[in-house]
Amino acid sequence: MLNTFFFKRIDNSSLIIFRIFFGILIALECIGAIATGWVKRQLVTPQYTFPFIDFEWLSPLPGYGMYIYFSVMGLLGICIALGYRYRVSCIGFTLLWAMAYLMQKTAYNNHYYLLILISFLMCFFPANRNSSLDARRNPSIKKDSMFTYVKWIIVLQLFIVYVYASVAKLYGDWLDFGMIKILMLPKADYYLIGDLLQQPWVHKIIGTAGILFDLLIIPALLWKPTRKIAFIVSIFFHLFNSIVFQIGIFPYLSLAFSVFFFEPRTIRKLFFRAKQPFVTTKIQIPNYKNWFLIAFSTYFLLQLALPIRHHFIADDVLWTEEGHRMSWRMMLRSRVGRGQFKVVNQTTGNTLFIKPDDYLTKPQRRKVFSYPDFSWQFAQFLKKQFEKGGDEVSVYLVNSMIGINGRPYAPFIDPERDLANTPWKPFQHHDWILPSQLGK
Repeated sequence: MLNTFFFKRIDNSSLIIFRIFFGILIALECIGAIATGWVKRQLVTPQYTFPFIDFEWLSPLPGYGMYIYFSVMGLLGICIALGYRYRVSCIGFTLLWAMAYLMQKTAYNNHYYLLILISFLMCFFPANRNSSLDARRNPSIKKDSMFTYVKWIIVLQLFIVYVYASVAKLYGDWLDFGMIKILMLPKADYYLIGDLLQQPWVHKIIGTAGILFDLLIIPALLWKPTRKIAFIVSIFFHLFNSIVFQIGIFPYLSLAFSVFFFEPRTIRKLFFRAKQPFVTTKIQIPNYKNWFLIAFSTYFLLQLALPIRHHFIADDVLWTEEGHRMSWRMMLRSRVGRGQFKVVNQTTGNTLFIKPDDYLTKPQRRKVFSYPDFSWQFAQFLKKQFEKGGDEVSVYLVNSMIGINGRPYAPFIDPERDLANTPWKPFQHHDWILPSQLGK
């Protein structure tokens, strides 16, 4: 049974066309990041980019370096689409994208994380064995088949993403559609649909559809009687998200994944009419079977564990943000914070209140008062700025208040805690985050 599930040979048309779609989409994402000013806003303009904690050594390149960096990633995307030196191109893109992701989190998006996972998996898939420049240069690598595990790895990864996203929505602010209202308020000036998006009945449809789509779409695509209907619904759902939320390539990448759910015959007919069909159902056990099973189990145990880690950290993740990232908790909260950073020179006794405008961009200023890790990192940054000549510096966030999902402001960060000299504990609760006020 295990051998049949993982090691049966099947037609590889779905993987080949996905490689082409994937390469084109990541090339567009990288070039678009330059063209829309994203690279400038997030990586060039800021004095400090708020990298992931423990990855401060990843600093943006100076001058035009980050524009070149993203151009190289775009070129690697084109190489992936063409199947040119595929393995090197895919590994190169994965490393560069992961580093760009870790360099800044002001514009954090679960979709960026998913792109790391998919590009990482693609490094191991034989996606250049057909309709590629690699196969043209070296005909001996050309194949019409792949192991079934390629399909099931993609399907299982998507199932985890969607199901966790659905379950995360089962909380009060989503179920009473208040969160939907908050999400739609900035869309009021959209042409034609802006007013419609403000209607309560529309919020109920969007909120309910969001839960049901995420929960059911993978099973519906897997089951042949519902596959076509599920695909049509998927097109509407992802185009809606693309238009309303403007979230880059993700809706189109999600649609590209659909090729793994259709029959190879259908994929060949649409995209590879000249490609030879692969009809054998032979099971072929590779010599790396045991290593594969270890890697498969380890990877997916990690994928199952990371999104639920917040359940093992004290207090509510909606309040603390601890364990939120990399957990498929998408579009679940709106946070607005305020406060003042106070720098105290313990050597001279001087106290200075910081003007965030002097150091931070507008998006960063919104984050630094409402996300604890941003507050802590900015305190570390200020310590380095003011700790000159051996002076000992402390940094406090005073008058810290947070409003979550439209609730009234409530005290958030302990004003007595010296954040500059407090260690960060990545898998534990930080007691300088005051107790949750969400239930009051």
